[in-house]
Amino acid sequence: MATRAKLIGGTPITKEQAIELRKCVFGSSAAPPRGEWTRTPILFGSYKEEHPYGLRSPKNASRGLQSVLQAYIMKHFLFSVRPREKKSVPIEVLLKPTDIQQNDALITAISEILWNIGEKSKVVVVLTGETNLIPHSHSYFQDSVTEKLLIFEFITLENLEIFVKRYLYFFCEENGAGALLFLYSAVLTRTPAKIITDLDGPKGTYLMGTAEEGSLNIVTLLLTGRATPYLHNGVIYVGDEDHYALPQFGILSRSPVGLLILENESHASSILSRQPGSRLKTPGLPIWISLICGHYGVMFNSNRELLRNYHAEKRFELHYYTCAGNYLSMTVDNRNQAENDSNNASNVPTSSVSRDDGTSALISRLIHTKWADAKITIKGSASSSLLM
Repeated sequence: MATRAKLIGGTPITKEQAIELRKCVFGSSAAPPRGEWTRTPILFGSYKEEHPYGLRSPKNASRGLQSVLQAYIMKHFLFSVRPREKKSVPIEVLLKPTDIQQNDALITAISEILWNIGEKSKVVVVLTGETNLIPHSHSYFQDSVTEKLLIFEFITLENLEIFVKRYLYFFCEENGAGALLFLYSAVLTRTPAKIITDLDGPKGTYLMGTAEEGSLNIVTLLLTGRATPYLHNGVIYVGDEDHYALPQFGILSRSPVGLLILENESHASSILSRQPGSRLKTPGLPIWISLICGHYGVMFNSNRELLRNYHAEKRFELHYYTCAGNYLSMTVDNRNQAENDSNNASNVPTSSVSRDDGTSALISRLIHTKWADAKITIKGSASSSLLM
């Protein structure tokens, strides 16, 4: 086991900062936060196992956060460390990292996400010290993490990466609070005050929400640097004859990683039912966070030109992975769309035929939010556990 560097330095969190942080994230500092956050680390499966590129996380409220990290890990393996001139490297080779390469990918993903949230100028990282800095009281309920935080600030990406590499074990310690430390770092980098403004909700609105696998606002914070509930492009003004038109700030720029959403009909009136705009559907690289009826995953392709070249989109492979360790591959065929449409009723292998709640049908419907007329062929069987 590698020697663990002793934590040195850092500014102790104050009671005021801890209360503000807990209220921003969980809605209250006087009640305990959702318990899974204090015992969920950020972990890969063994590099010797199947899908060694993949994080493994329990089905809890950290799944959305971990899916964003997974997407940036895919970016690292598929595009960042692959020489551009070697376009024909099989995806199976790219996604067979060693344990050292796993760590490098996680360091890069954590650092890149925080650096983008900090607008490439200032990042805050928090780690847990050994001392309780804030006593239990009627206004602050101890959670074993927040009251022990030490705050570190960085103004260069290089120093941030060095620090994350040195203390990576804080994020990966089994049964530790690695996911929460990363979330807290993202929140403090953006600042709680700006996040509350981003959320644009009534008094008392907070980041976490009640979704089983995590709030979409956490995902937008990590993807775009702003915890916006609005997924449209740019800014729109909403009002009526009795009220001033107020701005709703959506997605202000295109990010490397995108977002695709398929919601239950029961969410038809919710903010989540709004489909992402083109800046999320067509990201810089062919990697998407997927949200299928409340379940997070990641879809990806290894061709950098997929979203830049019309011909590349005619027929291609798409891969789907969830942080439960589940994987599925499929072929997306946009050729001869008119013919495909007329044959769909009799073409049994095409998963887009089914409109029931089967996993294959749900995944196909998600892909159709991006490629509306595609013929989708699922390879193998998609069990219901794939979305768990």
